[in-house]
Amino acid sequence: MGKRNRNFKESIRYFFLKYTVISLILVYPLFFAFMVIILKINTINNTKQATNDISASLEHVYRNYYDEINKMSNSNTVINLINNRLHSNTIYDEFYKFNINQKVKSVFYIVDNDGIFLISTTTADDEISKPIVENITLRAAEKPNEVIKQTDIVNYSNNKETVYTFAKSVKDGNGKIVGCLIYQLYEEDLQQLIRVRGNEIAVVTDEYSNIIVTNNNSVKGLMNKFIPKYYYKDKYVNLDVDKYYINKKALSTVPIYVYTLNTIEIKNMIFVFYFLFLIIVSIGFWFLINYFANRMSSRNTKSIDTLILSVNELQNGRMNSYVDIKSGDEFEILGNQYNIMLDELNALIKKNEELFSLRRIVEIKQLQSQFNPHFIFNVLETLRYSILIAPKEAEEIVIGLSKLLRYSVNYKGQKVMLRKDLEYIEDYLKLNKHRFNDKLKYNIDIYEGVKDAYVPKLLLQPIIENSIKYGYLDKDIIEINVAGELNDGIITLEVKDTGTGIRKEQLDNIRRSLKESENITEHTGLYNIHRRLVLLYGGKYGIEIESIFGEGTNVKLTIPYEKSDI
Repeated sequence: MGKRNRNFKESIRYFFLKYTVISLILVYPLFFAFMVIILKINTINNTKQATNDISASLEHVYRNYYDEINKMSNSNTVINLINNRLHSNTIYDEFYKFNINQKVKSVFYIVDNDGIFLISTTTADDEISKPIVENITLRAAEKPNEVIKQTDIVNYSNNKETVYTFAKSVKDGNGKIVGCLIYQLYEEDLQQLIRVRGNEIAVVTDEYSNIIVTNNNSVKGLMNKFIPKYYYKDKYVNLDVDKYYINKKALSTVPIYVYTLNTIEIKNMIFVFYFLFLIIVSIGFWFLINYFANRMSSRNTKSIDTLILSVNELQNGRMNSYVDIKSGDEFEILGNQYNIMLDELNALIKKNEELFSLRRIVEIKQLQSQFNPHFIFNVLETLRYSILIAPKEAEEIVIGLSKLLRYSVNYKGQKVMLRKDLEYIEDYLKLNKHRFNDKLKYNIDIYEGVKDAYVPKLLLQPIIENSIKYGYLDKDIIEINVAGELNDGIITLEVKDTGTGIRKEQLDNIRRSLKESENITEHTGLYNIHRRLVLLYGGKYGIEIESIFGEGTNVKLTIPYEKSDI
């Protein structure tokens, strides 16, 4: 029987299903092993973290009570109470201010040498007071310079229980013991302190393994002691029928030990859920991989259809007919190259549109500048006086203004010979010369070989206009020099003036704006010239500005030499 022939689409579907099923068969046991390891690591980390958290909390509680009992035992108010029975209210206030800020609350006593309870924050009958007098006060008297700490379980009538005691003798100014201070900590508050999220069992013992507090009574042995049954390197214990990971830590300031325990056995129910999960996931995967196999097998055909559709749309003038092919093969490369080609085409169109728009803006701005009512008014005022005083000069003004307006309005080309543009500049400067007389001096020194170059129309006029417009702000007389030369196929044109100049901050803003794709300053003329040159000739051409405030401004313009066809 011959081998079955499959087409390209069927082959993709077959191999996808084959290798996916193999992968799933390998993943299931790995997933189970990973789950067991993660559960164990998580148990160990939770146990250790719980130990650290509980230890830190107990350290804080211990330090607070240790400091407080030392402070109170040296208090003159306490000594006066014991000796003279004075200021009991003050001591009650001190205790309640301290106690209310503690996570673990306590019962407070002051007992004199005769066993009389001078201060008691709860009702203490003989069953409670007698052990205190016969045990705690005697131990404190034996070590008068130390704080006595011991595990004591005391049941009170209000159904509360204390489990740990701090005590210290009180001495008068002569060093004589006059009484004893006692703090007994409530079990219910310690219970809250050892309840840590992610931990099952917590046990706190003293140095003799006596349980101070625990959240699970099953750990209590004979005489209220906790003696864990280790079975592996002091890390694992048997408790009832379960196995637990155990972590132990001693408090740094007192021989109190914190034990935290978490079970490490994976319950049978987890295995049941695991296999149910595998069955459900397997069924779901079977339908899912069949779906994806069909999708993948038809993707290449879809990629080709997408490309053909986009090319047809492009032919019909839709310039945004991009393709989005994520096949990861040669079709994706082809689609990316098509998108790059479309980007370049759109960029070229946008560049031409922007260049055309800038040219129109420059021409409109120049027309507005020439027909600016203020400028026309000043010229006509000069003309009115010249008709009476200097008819010859009036004739020159009329001719110059006529030529200026005719050039601005009638000349349609985007590029002109520099010689033609210089005639316009000459007329413009002459008109301003008539206005300002000796207050304006100018000189045009352009290399003759440059004058036949083909340049953008109205190239220098906005620069010269700025020199006149801003140059007289703080100056009575300004001089404008226009120069041009040709070096290695590059034309350099300079407009220098001796006007007011530009402040450094403003100059920095202008230079920064020339690097942007959109104008961010009010200097429209300079920006439009620079942007138009960049679009026409490239980024290395355009405008450079140098200026010293109070001395003048130098604007340098560079463009490639382009010989006129005329």
